[in-house]
Amino acid sequence: MDDLENLIVIGDRMLVKPSMGEEKSRGGLYLPVGYQDKEEVKSGYVLKCGPGYPLPTMDDESESWTGHRSQPHYLPLQVKAGDLAIFMAKNAVEIKYCGEKYLIVPQSAILMVERCDE
Repeated sequence: MDDLENLIVIGDRMLVKPSMGEEKSRGGLYLPVGYQDKEEVKSGYVLKCGPGYPLPTMDDESESWTGHRSQPHYLPLQVKAGDLAIFMAKNAVEIKYCGEKYLIVPQSAILMVERCDE
């Protein structure tokens, strides 16, 4: 997980570690390798979240020629790091980082989350 500290997630996206699927079906049949890759809905744990949706600034004092730039403001995401996310697989982008498989998922693809508050 220390390797992920260098990654910065942008906008309304999340870095998700996909859950390992079942190797057997409900009926007890062993499923072939790659079966879970074809499913439409997947799940995984959210490792990092982007800052959210950028909001326009309504600062009258910041004119382009003054050089004054206000800090960007964001509408935060509902999803938090540590949540188990259920999401649409077609919207996820698979990446490999340091030999591990991760998914980048936009918040719009998230169907629901399970959160264990402490």
